[in-house]
Amino acid sequence: MKKDFEGKVAFVTGAAVGIGRAIAVGFAENGADVIITDINEEKLNETKELVKAFGVKVKTAVFDVADEEASRKAIKEAEEEFGKIDILVNNAGIYPGSDFLEVDSDHWKKLININILGTMYPIQAVLPGMIERGYGRIVNIGSVAGVYGLGCFVDYSMTKGAIIALTKALAKVYTEKGITVNCVSPGSINVTDRDDVMLKHSFMGRPGTPEELANAVLFVASDKASYISGQNYLVDGCRKMM
Repeated sequence: MKKDFEGKVAFVTGAAVGIGRAIAVGFAENGADVIITDINEEKLNETKELVKAFGVKVKTAVFDVADEEASRKAIKEAEEEFGKIDILVNNAGIYPGSDFLEVDSDHWKKLININILGTMYPIQAVLPGMIERGYGRIVNIGSVAGVYGLGCFVDYSMTKGAIIALTKALAKVYTEKGITVNCVSPGSINVTDRDDVMLKHSFMGRPGTPEELANAVLFVASDKASYISGQNYLVDGCRKMM
């Protein structure tokens, strides 16, 4: 049986651990060649071995997504080696959480540079090739924080809200060129084996798994979702308002 992503090339940022790793492995399991990126080279190489187990081609790129030049270089090198990038998943980001009145300008700049600009730079770099081929799938990772606004994470909520808005705006520009742009926004996803602190956030009574979040990403990146663009999917187990 043909796998959903045979012949496709996926570029996944923040793929060293957790959600990003699950997304990269999911693409590989379904036949895609994968470029994985992160700043943590050791953990990224662990992901590489998991991806290689499915017999697909895999490339690693160690860089900070907040570095515009490094992002463009990584995209260019991947396109030269693989011939194209069909799918871009912007997963890299940080989740600091700070008292709003104690947040200084350096904190804001770091958060904006990584979460917002670190999403925008890879998109800017990959779009020309997608436009030329008339095909592309861009999936950004948002958060329920960007939808509801979480009082305990004002800074993080702001950046994720920006990513959701970016997704919707880009879709209005590039969908007609054959490129879908969507966002997947997780609620409480268990990446630390701390079920106890997250049980109260979902009516399902448990946090989600990275694999469950990855399943949603794979769907919107697939041709099964070819008529879907500009949408933000909540993967939150029916989240309780906070």
